[in-house]
Amino acid sequence: MPAFPLRTDFDAKSCRLAAKHARDASQARRLLSIAAIYDGASRGEAAVLGSVTVQIVCDWVKKFNAHGPEGLINRKAPGKPPKLTAEQLTALAAIVESGPIPASHGVVRWRIIDLCQWVWEEFRVSVSEDTISRHLRAMGYRKLSARPRHHAQAEGVIEEFKKKFPAKLAQIAEQMDVSPHMIEIWFADEARIGQKNKITRRWAERGTRPSAPKDQRTASAYIFGAICPHEGKGAALVLPACNIQAMNLHLAEISAEVAPGRHAVLLLDQAGWHMSARLRVPSNITLLALPAKCPELNPAENVWQFIRDNWLSNRIFKSYEDILDHCCFAWNKLLDQPWHIMSIGLREWAHAN
Repeated sequence: MPAFPLRTDFDAKSCRLAAKHARDASQARRLLSIAAIYDGASRGEAAVLGSVTVQIVCDWVKKFNAHGPEGLINRKAPGKPPKLTAEQLTALAAIVESGPIPASHGVVRWRIIDLCQWVWEEFRVSVSEDTISRHLRAMGYRKLSARPRHHAQAEGVIEEFKKKFPAKLAQIAEQMDVSPHMIEIWFADEARIGQKNKITRRWAERGTRPSAPKDQRTASAYIFGAICPHEGKGAALVLPACNIQAMNLHLAEISAEVAPGRHAVLLLDQAGWHMSARLRVPSNITLLALPAKCPELNPAENVWQFIRDNWLSNRIFKSYEDILDHCCFAWNKLLDQPWHIMSIGLREWAHAN
């Protein structure tokens, strides 16, 4: 077997030094065999030193000559080439983002099996459900609950509101003659809590359907709630109806929670009792209406979901007074956990500055 000459930019000393600092044991062993060859050892002697055959030593020499010490590191086998090309994966991501067209694809949401069929019809490539699932997860996709969006929501109105919000805050600060950093951002909303209560998800054995108590009586109350996520505080009243009188009481409650010397900008939807000219708005509060049909801008909606899921759902309320007691308990428990108000309510578009 002809001997291959070693590259001249290394010698025995540099190979042993590289072996000393190598983190891979196999690489270090191979470098020591190469160093022995530099010192004049035969390929057979180097094979004995490395506990391998002469042919393997020749392979090491070829890799060392081509790539240096890095060529002696074990590399992961490339395996089979992927069935889907980068362009096909880009098309898959685009169809997942856009969602199916019911009239054309025959479904209203993508399942893995539907995407397998789409890949076959589009590219004539047969892939398994595991393959599609693995590609989707690698691209960062997960199966998540969709957030409701009002069907009549104007195109781009949410992005426009977020874009103009800092300028609006600055304008309010100037009008109220306060420094911008002295403004507290509050969000307000109402939630109806009644005997026709919600049923939440719960842990149960797979294949079964757990039961939960459900009442058909109609007694109910409303939590008028507001949160200031940056400060982790809130203000609420439990009242029998949604009207202007109730809103006036709620505004007075919020006003009492605003820190002395500060001014509150209260963001809320455009319900009639929120925008009425008959409201008695305290001097330390400015009302700012959210765009119409955009409840996802109001984190108070997420507060209601959190309260229901943890403290109010799956219950039977015996009476109106029982509803009041549980609503007060739930809200006060939320106030005792300001970190939850922060994590639920903080929004980058509102609290970036």
